[in-house]
Amino acid sequence: MRYLVRDRLLGLGEDYWIEDDRGNKVFLVDGKAMRLRDTFELKDTGGRVLIDIHQKMLALRDTMIIERDGGPLATIKRKRLSLLRNHYRVSLVDGTELDVSGKILDREFAIDYDNELLAQISRRRLHIRETYGVDVVREDTDPALLIAVAVCVIHLAEKERSED
Repeated sequence: MRYLVRDRLLGLGEDYWIEDDRGNKVFLVDGKAMRLRDTFELKDTGGRVLIDIHQKMLALRDTMIIERDGGPLATIKRKRLSLLRNHYRVSLVDGTELDVSGKILDREFAIDYDNELLAQISRRRLHIRETYGVDVVREDTDPALLIAVAVCVIHLAEKERSED
């Protein structure tokens, strides 16, 4: 399944829709303005919050937290030694770890579990400016979680870039 995500969705305080490959609205990213930390909610078309995303306040490295139903689901951090490519580790609460690597700022990266591709994020083959595709490869994965991971990783990479 392919989802289309607008780059602008990372602006805080504004809402943006994520569409499927047929142009149907699937998820709403609700950026929360006027907060001490970066906060987003991923909602379904009925307005139900599926995932809550926020920045961890006190951490040595920038960290994003993904929660579902009021409880933690995953933590995302940049790997310490990633010189040539961007690498992030997604630690799920059940002990599973996902690896995110690629050219994050160019929106060209992959989300893997145990060297198996779960999702490919890419600007290639898209004619819509400021849009990237999230291709969920495995049908048994959670698309909302993978989209939340993509939003977090891009947000962290852009934040690091602006601090340099």
